[in-house]
Amino acid sequence: MKTLTLLLLLLCAVPASARLLLSQKQALALAFKPGILVERRTAYLSPEQVKRAQEAGRVKVESRIWTYYVGTSSRGVEGYAYFETHQVRTMPETFMAVVEPDGRLRFVELLAFLEPDDYLPRARWLDLFRGRRLDADLMVRRGIRNITGSSLTSQALTDGVRRVLAVHAVLHPEKVE
Repeated sequence: MKTLTLLLLLLCAVPASARLLLSQKQALALAFKPGILVERRTAYLSPEQVKRAQEAGRVKVESRIWTYYVGTSSRGVEGYAYFETHQVRTMPETFMAVVEPDGRLRFVELLAFLEPDDYLPRARWLDLFRGRRLDADLMVRRGIRNITGSSLTSQALTDGVRRVLAVHAVLHPEKVE
């Protein structure tokens, strides 16, 4: 009887595709080398700043509150790390975008992806963001190619990266070249 029950449970089990890929602490360790002081900051965007970010990024900025991390050393600011969670199709994904002091993307790392694994963007695709700035080419089917069979993932993540870079430019306009 136990074997039959176990077999039925295994047959009825739905494979888990939602998964946590990295914790925030692990992601920050990737973003900033040991010895870098990492400070958590919270920015409260004014309605005007939200409007400027939306215009610059050509994306909706829904939150006026942005928490981000600044890495500093004796040489000054080493970079900024932003975390964003947004919905892809029906489930959320969370990513970290690390921005260089000059406003370019150092890299984008996926932390959580709750959609089916078939739609999970691979590391090679995420590398398309490396070194990018907020410009007209930072769009799907321009400088960022679509993920075949995962166009909603491609669009959602690219929009999220554009949103982060637009908010960063509003928060640190003197740093963005």
